[in-house]
Amino acid sequence: MTTRTRLTLLTATAAAAAMVMTGCVAGEGQTAPEPAEGAEWSATELTLDFATYNPLSLIIKEQGWLEAELGDEVTVNWVQSAGSNKANEALRAGAIDVGSTAGSAALLARSNGSPIQVIDIYTQPNWASILVPAGSDIDSVDDLAGRTVAATKGTDPYFFLLQALAEEGLALEDIQLQNLQHADGKTALETGAVEAWSGLDPLLSTSVYNGSAEIIYDNVDFNSYGFLNATESFIAESPDLAQLVVNAYEKARAWALENPEETAAILAEVAGIEVPIAEATIERTVIDIDPVPGQTQRDVLEIIGPIFVESGDVPNQEQIDTALDSLFNDTFAAAADPDALAGE
Repeated sequence: MTTRTRLTLLTATAAAAAMVMTGCVAGEGQTAPEPAEGAEWSATELTLDFATYNPLSLIIKEQGWLEAELGDEVTVNWVQSAGSNKANEALRAGAIDVGSTAGSAALLARSNGSPIQVIDIYTQPNWASILVPAGSDIDSVDDLAGRTVAATKGTDPYFFLLQALAEEGLALEDIQLQNLQHADGKTALETGAVEAWSGLDPLLSTSVYNGSAEIIYDNVDFNSYGFLNATESFIAESPDLAQLVVNAYEKARAWALENPEETAAILAEVAGIEVPIAEATIERTVIDIDPVPGQTQRDVLEIIGPIFVESGDVPNQEQIDTALDSLFNDTFAAAADPDALAGE
Protein backbone atom coordinates (compact mmCIF):
# COMPACT_ATOMS: atom_id res chain seq x y z
CA MET A 1 0.00 0.00 0.00
CA THR A 2 1.40 3.41 -0.86
CA THR A 3 2.35 5.93 1.77
CA ARG A 4 -0.41 8.49 2.09
CA THR A 5 0.35 12.17 2.46
CA ARG A 6 -2.09 13.59 4.98
CA LEU A 7 -2.48 16.98 6.62
CA THR A 8 -2.30 17.32 10.35
CA LEU A 9 -6.04 17.37 10.90
CA LEU A 10 -6.26 19.42 14.05
CA THR A 11 -3.96 22.18 12.81
CA ALA A 12 -5.51 22.30 9.33
CA THR A 13 -9.06 22.29 10.66
CA ALA A 14 -8.36 25.16 13.02
CA ALA A 15 -6.65 27.14 10.27
CA ALA A 16 -9.45 26.55 7.77
CA ALA A 17 -12.11 27.45 10.30
CA ALA A 18 -10.29 30.64 11.19
CA MET A 19 -10.07 31.65 7.53
CA VAL A 20 -13.80 31.12 7.04
CA MET A 21 -14.65 33.11 10.18
CA THR A 22 -12.44 36.06 9.28
CA GLY A 23 -13.73 36.19 5.69
CA CYS A 24 -10.22 36.91 4.37
CA VAL A 25 -8.75 35.61 1.15
CA ALA A 26 -8.31 32.17 2.65
CA GLY A 27 -4.90 30.61 2.43
CA GLU A 28 -3.21 33.69 1.03
CA GLY A 29 0.29 34.04 2.38
CA GLN A 30 -0.09 31.00 4.65
CA THR A 31 2.07 27.91 4.93
CA ALA A 32 0.44 24.54 4.37
CA PRO A 33 0.40 22.26 7.44
CA GLU A 34 3.02 19.53 7.68
CA PRO A 35 1.81 16.03 6.72
CA ALA A 36 1.35 13.44 9.47
CA GLU A 37 1.63 9.70 8.93
CA GLY A 38 -0.69 7.16 10.45
CA ALA A 39 -3.67 9.45 10.96
CA GLU A 40 -7.15 8.31 9.99
CA TRP A 41 -8.98 10.05 7.20
CA SER A 42 -11.34 12.72 8.48
CA ALA A 43 -14.48 11.24 6.87
CA THR A 44 -15.80 7.93 5.59
CA GLU A 45 -17.24 9.36 2.36
CA LEU A 46 -16.00 11.75 -0.32
CA THR A 47 -18.49 13.03 -2.90
CA LEU A 48 -17.34 15.02 -5.90
CA ASP A 49 -18.56 15.76 -9.37
CA PHE A 50 -17.38 14.93 -12.86
CA ALA A 51 -18.36 16.91 -15.93
CA THR A 52 -17.68 16.90 -19.64
CA TYR A 53 -16.67 20.56 -19.35
CA ASN A 54 -13.97 19.52 -16.87
CA PRO A 55 -11.69 16.97 -18.60
CA LEU A 56 -9.44 16.59 -15.55
CA SER A 57 -12.38 15.25 -13.53
CA LEU A 58 -12.95 12.59 -16.20
CA ILE A 59 -9.33 11.48 -16.02
CA ILE A 60 -9.38 11.18 -12.22
CA LYS A 61 -12.58 9.16 -12.31
CA GLU A 62 -11.36 6.90 -15.11
CA GLN A 63 -7.94 6.29 -13.57
CA GLY A 64 -9.34 5.52 -10.12
CA TRP A 65 -6.57 7.32 -8.24
CA LEU A 66 -8.78 8.45 -5.35
CA GLU A 67 -10.23 5.00 -4.85
CA ALA A 68 -6.74 3.46 -4.91
CA GLU A 69 -5.47 5.92 -2.32
CA LEU A 70 -8.46 5.75 0.03
CA GLY A 71 -9.04 2.00 -0.25
CA ASP A 72 -11.82 0.66 1.95
CA GLU A 73 -11.51 3.47 4.47
CA VAL A 74 -13.37 6.12 2.47
CA THR A 75 -16.14 5.60 -0.08
CA VAL A 76 -15.73 7.79 -3.17
CA ASN A 77 -19.01 8.89 -4.76
CA TRP A 78 -19.09 10.49 -8.22
CA VAL A 79 -21.98 12.71 -9.33
CA GLN A 80 -22.23 14.09 -12.86
CA SER A 81 -22.79 17.83 -13.26
CA ALA A 82 -24.67 18.91 -16.39
CA GLY A 83 -23.57 22.53 -15.96
CA SER A 84 -22.10 25.01 -13.51
CA ASN A 85 -25.57 25.84 -12.23
CA LYS A 86 -26.20 22.19 -11.36
CA ALA A 87 -22.83 21.87 -9.64
CA ASN A 88 -23.58 25.00 -7.61
CA GLU A 89 -27.01 23.65 -6.65
CA ALA A 90 -25.42 20.41 -5.45
CA LEU A 91 -22.74 22.26 -3.47
CA ARG A 92 -25.26 24.52 -1.79
CA ALA A 93 -27.48 21.55 -0.89
CA GLY A 94 -24.51 19.63 0.51
CA ALA A 95 -25.04 16.86 -2.03
CA ILE A 96 -21.38 17.06 -3.08
CA ASP A 97 -18.24 18.15 -1.27
CA VAL A 98 -16.33 19.32 -4.33
CA GLY A 99 -17.77 20.60 -7.60
CA SER A 100 -16.48 22.10 -10.84
CA THR A 101 -17.90 25.32 -12.26
CA ALA A 102 -16.96 28.27 -14.38
CA GLY A 103 -15.34 31.05 -12.37
CA SER A 104 -18.23 33.38 -13.11
CA ALA A 105 -20.71 30.86 -11.76
CA ALA A 106 -18.69 30.43 -8.57
CA LEU A 107 -18.68 34.18 -8.03
CA LEU A 108 -22.42 34.37 -8.61
CA ALA A 109 -23.05 31.59 -6.11
CA ARG A 110 -20.75 33.08 -3.46
CA SER A 111 -22.27 36.55 -3.99
CA ASN A 112 -25.70 35.12 -3.30
CA GLY A 113 -24.66 33.39 -0.09
CA SER A 114 -23.43 29.96 -1.12
CA PRO A 115 -20.67 28.89 1.32
CA ILE A 116 -18.08 27.79 -1.25
CA GLN A 117 -14.44 28.54 -1.95
CA VAL A 118 -12.29 27.74 -4.97
CA ILE A 119 -9.43 25.40 -4.10
CA ASP A 120 -7.93 24.76 -7.54
CA ILE A 121 -8.05 26.13 -11.09
CA TYR A 122 -8.54 23.17 -13.39
CA THR A 123 -8.37 24.77 -16.87
CA GLN A 124 -8.68 27.99 -18.82
CA PRO A 125 -11.25 26.95 -21.42
CA ASN A 126 -12.59 28.77 -24.43
CA TRP A 127 -15.78 26.84 -23.82
CA ALA A 128 -18.53 29.32 -24.72
CA SER A 129 -19.57 30.80 -28.07
CA ILE A 130 -22.74 32.09 -29.70
CA LEU A 131 -24.12 29.86 -32.44
CA VAL A 132 -26.94 30.08 -34.97
CA PRO A 133 -28.41 27.44 -37.29
CA ALA A 134 -26.49 26.87 -40.50
CA GLY A 135 -27.77 29.30 -43.13
CA SER A 136 -29.27 31.72 -40.60
CA ASP A 137 -29.63 35.39 -41.49
CA ILE A 138 -28.08 36.27 -38.11
CA ASP A 139 -24.48 37.28 -38.79
CA SER A 140 -23.49 39.15 -35.62
CA VAL A 141 -24.38 39.74 -31.99
CA ASP A 142 -26.11 42.95 -33.04
CA ASP A 143 -28.56 40.86 -35.09
CA LEU A 144 -29.76 39.08 -31.91
CA ALA A 145 -32.02 42.02 -30.96
CA GLY A 146 -35.60 40.74 -30.77
CA ARG A 147 -34.54 37.12 -31.41
CA THR A 148 -35.00 34.01 -29.26
CA VAL A 149 -31.72 32.94 -27.70
CA ALA A 150 -31.11 29.88 -25.54
CA ALA A 151 -28.67 29.94 -22.62
CA THR A 152 -28.34 28.29 -19.23
CA LYS A 153 -28.61 30.90 -16.48
CA GLY A 154 -25.89 30.70 -13.86
CA THR A 155 -23.25 29.33 -16.27
CA ASP A 156 -20.40 30.80 -18.29
CA PRO A 157 -22.27 30.75 -21.63
CA TYR A 158 -25.00 32.89 -20.02
CA PHE A 159 -22.46 35.41 -18.74
CA PHE A 160 -20.67 35.20 -22.08
CA LEU A 161 -23.95 36.20 -23.72
CA LEU A 162 -24.45 39.14 -21.34
CA GLN A 163 -20.96 40.44 -22.07
CA ALA A 164 -21.38 40.00 -25.83
CA LEU A 165 -24.68 41.89 -25.74
CA ALA A 166 -23.21 44.69 -23.61
CA GLU A 167 -20.33 45.08 -26.05
CA GLU A 168 -22.92 45.91 -28.74
CA GLY A 169 -24.93 48.21 -26.49
CA LEU A 170 -27.66 45.63 -25.97
CA ALA A 171 -29.21 44.32 -22.75
CA LEU A 172 -30.87 41.06 -21.77
CA GLU A 173 -34.25 42.73 -22.31
CA ASP A 174 -33.39 43.26 -25.98
CA ILE A 175 -33.55 39.52 -26.70
CA GLN A 176 -36.01 36.77 -25.86
CA LEU A 177 -34.02 34.54 -23.52
CA GLN A 178 -34.92 30.87 -23.25
CA ASN A 179 -33.41 29.48 -20.05
CA LEU A 180 -32.52 25.94 -21.11
CA GLN A 181 -29.95 23.47 -19.84
CA HIS A 182 -26.98 23.18 -22.20
CA ALA A 183 -28.07 19.98 -23.95
CA ASP A 184 -31.61 21.29 -24.32
CA GLY A 185 -30.28 24.52 -25.81
CA LYS A 186 -28.37 22.53 -28.41
CA THR A 187 -31.50 20.59 -29.31
CA ALA A 188 -33.59 23.75 -29.46
CA LEU A 189 -31.11 25.35 -31.86
CA GLU A 190 -30.88 22.32 -34.11
CA THR A 191 -34.66 21.88 -34.28
CA GLY A 192 -35.37 25.55 -34.91
CA ALA A 193 -37.06 26.16 -31.56
CA VAL A 194 -34.68 29.07 -30.94
CA GLU A 195 -32.79 31.35 -33.30
CA ALA A 196 -29.47 31.37 -31.46
CA TRP A 197 -27.73 29.60 -28.62
CA SER A 198 -24.96 30.62 -26.27
CA GLY A 199 -23.46 27.17 -26.05
CA LEU A 200 -20.92 25.15 -24.12
CA ASP A 201 -18.29 22.69 -25.30
CA PRO A 202 -18.26 19.86 -26.19
CA LEU A 203 -21.89 20.34 -27.21
CA LEU A 204 -21.23 23.42 -29.34
CA SER A 205 -18.34 21.72 -31.16
CA THR A 206 -20.68 18.83 -31.89
CA SER A 207 -23.23 21.12 -33.53
CA VAL A 208 -20.53 22.73 -35.64
CA TYR A 209 -19.00 19.38 -36.56
CA ASN A 210 -22.29 17.88 -37.72
CA GLY A 211 -23.08 20.95 -39.81
CA SER A 212 -26.15 21.99 -37.82
CA ALA A 213 -24.76 25.28 -36.58
CA GLU A 214 -22.09 27.89 -37.07
CA ILE A 215 -20.35 30.19 -34.61
CA ILE A 216 -21.06 33.90 -35.06
CA TYR A 217 -19.18 35.13 -32.01
CA ASP A 218 -16.18 33.71 -30.18
CA ASN A 219 -14.10 35.59 -27.58
CA VAL A 220 -11.81 33.79 -25.15
CA ASP A 221 -11.61 36.92 -22.97
CA PHE A 222 -15.32 36.54 -22.13
CA ASN A 223 -14.76 33.03 -20.75
CA SER A 224 -13.81 32.72 -17.09
CA TYR A 225 -11.52 30.02 -15.73
CA GLY A 226 -12.58 26.56 -14.60
CA PHE A 227 -12.93 26.64 -10.79
CA LEU A 228 -12.81 23.60 -8.53
CA ASN A 229 -14.96 24.55 -5.55
CA ALA A 230 -15.47 23.03 -2.13
CA THR A 231 -17.96 23.79 0.60
CA GLU A 232 -16.59 25.64 3.60
CA SER A 233 -17.75 22.84 5.88
CA PHE A 234 -15.78 20.28 3.85
CA ILE A 235 -12.67 22.47 3.90
CA ALA A 236 -12.93 22.94 7.69
CA GLU A 237 -13.82 19.35 8.55
CA SER A 238 -11.81 17.43 5.92
CA PRO A 239 -8.72 19.39 4.87
CA ASP A 240 -6.91 16.07 4.37
CA LEU A 241 -9.43 14.97 1.74
CA ALA A 242 -9.49 18.42 0.16
CA GLN A 243 -5.73 18.20 -0.27
CA LEU A 244 -6.02 14.70 -1.70
CA VAL A 245 -8.53 15.87 -4.31
CA VAL A 246 -6.31 18.78 -5.36
CA ASN A 247 -3.31 16.43 -5.54
CA ALA A 248 -5.38 14.24 -7.87
CA TYR A 249 -6.26 17.22 -10.04
CA GLU A 250 -2.62 18.15 -10.42
CA LYS A 251 -1.76 14.55 -11.27
CA ALA A 252 -4.52 14.62 -13.88
CA ARG A 253 -3.17 17.88 -15.32
CA ALA A 254 0.25 16.32 -15.91
CA TRP A 255 -1.37 13.17 -17.32
CA ALA A 256 -3.54 15.17 -19.74
CA LEU A 257 -0.56 17.13 -21.03
CA GLU A 258 1.40 13.93 -21.59
CA ASN A 259 -1.56 12.03 -23.06
CA PRO A 260 -3.68 14.39 -25.21
CA GLU A 261 -5.06 11.63 -27.44
CA GLU A 262 -6.10 9.50 -24.48
CA THR A 263 -7.65 12.57 -22.82
CA ALA A 264 -9.75 13.22 -25.92
CA ALA A 265 -10.75 9.55 -26.03
CA ILE A 266 -11.97 9.65 -22.42
CA LEU A 267 -13.97 12.82 -23.11
CA ALA A 268 -15.46 11.29 -26.26
CA GLU A 269 -16.59 8.19 -24.37
CA VAL A 270 -18.16 10.03 -21.44
CA ALA A 271 -19.79 12.72 -23.60
CA GLY A 272 -20.94 10.24 -26.25
CA ILE A 273 -19.29 12.21 -29.04
CA GLU A 274 -16.90 11.40 -31.86
CA VAL A 275 -13.19 11.63 -31.13
CA PRO A 276 -12.55 14.54 -33.57
CA ILE A 277 -15.13 16.61 -31.66
CA ALA A 278 -13.46 15.77 -28.37
CA GLU A 279 -10.07 16.68 -29.85
CA ALA A 280 -11.44 20.05 -31.00
CA THR A 281 -12.79 20.67 -27.50
CA ILE A 282 -9.45 19.84 -25.87
CA GLU A 283 -7.66 22.11 -28.36
CA ARG A 284 -9.89 24.99 -27.20
CA THR A 285 -8.89 24.31 -23.59
CA VAL A 286 -5.69 25.57 -21.94
CA ILE A 287 -4.65 22.89 -19.45
CA ASP A 288 -1.07 23.97 -18.74
CA ILE A 289 -1.83 26.78 -16.29
CA ASP A 290 -0.98 27.80 -12.73
CA PRO A 291 -3.56 25.96 -10.56
CA VAL A 292 -3.31 28.35 -7.61
CA PRO A 293 -6.40 30.60 -7.46
CA GLY A 294 -5.70 34.28 -6.96
CA GLN A 295 -5.29 37.67 -8.58
CA THR A 296 -5.34 36.43 -12.18
CA GLN A 297 -8.82 35.01 -11.72
CA ARG A 298 -9.94 37.95 -9.60
CA ASP A 299 -9.04 40.34 -12.42
CA VAL A 300 -11.41 38.46 -14.74
CA LEU A 301 -14.22 38.32 -12.19
CA GLU A 302 -13.95 42.02 -11.39
CA ILE A 303 -15.01 42.67 -14.98
CA ILE A 304 -17.88 40.17 -14.86
CA GLY A 305 -19.17 41.15 -11.39
CA PRO A 306 -20.86 44.45 -12.30
CA ILE A 307 -22.73 42.67 -15.10
CA PHE A 308 -24.41 40.50 -12.44
CA VAL A 309 -25.69 43.64 -10.75
CA GLU A 310 -26.88 45.19 -14.02
CA SER A 311 -28.73 42.02 -14.99
CA GLY A 312 -30.33 41.66 -11.52
CA ASP A 313 -28.57 38.37 -10.73
CA VAL A 314 -26.93 39.98 -7.66
CA PRO A 315 -28.64 42.80 -5.71
CA ASN A 316 -25.64 45.13 -5.35
CA GLN A 317 -21.91 45.56 -5.95
CA GLU A 318 -21.15 45.27 -2.24
CA GLN A 319 -22.12 41.61 -2.32
CA ILE A 320 -19.82 41.08 -5.32
CA ASP A 321 -16.90 42.73 -3.52
CA THR A 322 -17.51 40.73 -0.33
CA ALA A 323 -17.62 37.51 -2.33
CA LEU A 324 -14.37 38.32 -4.15
CA ASP A 325 -12.65 38.93 -0.80
CA SER A 326 -13.58 35.46 0.47
CA LEU A 327 -13.82 33.26 -2.63
CA PHE A 328 -10.22 32.15 -3.12
CA ASN A 329 -8.50 29.56 -0.94
CA ASP A 330 -4.98 29.00 -2.26
CA THR A 331 -3.78 26.70 0.54
CA PHE A 332 -4.36 23.37 -1.18
CA ALA A 333 -3.21 24.19 -4.71
CA ALA A 334 -0.05 25.84 -3.35
CA ALA A 335 0.75 22.62 -1.45
CA ALA A 336 -0.32 20.22 -4.20
CA ASP A 337 1.81 17.09 -4.59
CA PRO A 338 0.66 14.92 -7.50
CA ASP A 339 3.34 12.34 -6.71
CA ALA A 340 1.70 11.63 -3.34
CA LEU A 341 -1.01 9.55 -5.03
CA ALA A 342 -0.88 5.90 -5.98
CA GLY A 343 -0.98 4.89 -9.65
CA GLU A 344 1.09 5.56 -12.72
